[in-house]
Amino acid sequence: MSEGRVAVVTGAGSGIGRAVALELLGAGWSVALTGRRTERLEETAALATSGGTREGAPEDIAPESAPGDGTESPSANAPLVVRADVSRPDDVAALFAAVRERFGRLDLLFNNAGTFGPGGVPVEDLAYEAWRHVVDTNLNGAFLCAQAAYRQMKEQDPQGGRIINNGSISAHTPRPHSAPYTATKHALTGLTKALALDGRPYRIAVSQIDIGNAATDMTARMQTGALQANGQTAPEPVMDVSDVARTVRHMAELPLEANVQFATVLATAMPYVGRG
Repeated sequence: MSEGRVAVVTGAGSGIGRAVALELLGAGWSVALTGRRTERLEETAALATSGGTREGAPEDIAPESAPGDGTESPSANAPLVVRADVSRPDDVAALFAAVRERFGRLDLLFNNAGTFGPGGVPVEDLAYEAWRHVVDTNLNGAFLCAQAAYRQMKEQDPQGGRIINNGSISAHTPRPHSAPYTATKHALTGLTKALALDGRPYRIAVSQIDIGNAATDMTARMQTGALQANGQTAPEPVMDVSDVARTVRHMAELPLEANVQFATVLATAMPYVGRG
């Protein structure tokens, strides 16, 4: 059990973020759920609190709102819901202020929020606005959250904490027509290494998990047919997203003296290793 540990999960309203948040909550973590859609975050919180597994209702804090007026005392086990766009510095600052106000410290940031961008668009036809949106979300958003987490982990007592970045196997190998996503995920690997190095003096461990074909809404099309490098369209196997969540939890619960620097978790038979 991990009572007393505090995590922030970005992109917690669906998919991998939701699965990781529920896994951590089930293990006794206190978790702040963040994303751009409050209703999806509240669905995640409701899943965590249903069936008597958690007490109290989720607390909803918009970035522009004060962290609390002192009129309520939510259960320590209730997830904290904070609507935020990670590409906006003011939203990120308000998110981490709310976490500090509610929980007093931060032990884990799971930097998960991301977007693939427009699918099937050749690079020569890609609008700059589409490129910029992916970069702002996947790379700039990860940096802003990591920076805010780093500052809090460095200043808190006891010092230190852990950041896990969601890299994707696109940090290694691209899919067709995926230049923005692939470029940001390669860049995230560099950010992970730099943060890991800079965090050493402050007991801040930074790592990356590269995921391939976890069964989520984002990968639903993989099961019906995905464009392959040879120009053909073929269905691809997927894996249960809970297997990813358990891997993240394992990485998160290591002592700060140990770190899984990079982990790759993928559907065993997906076309990635070798020639497909």
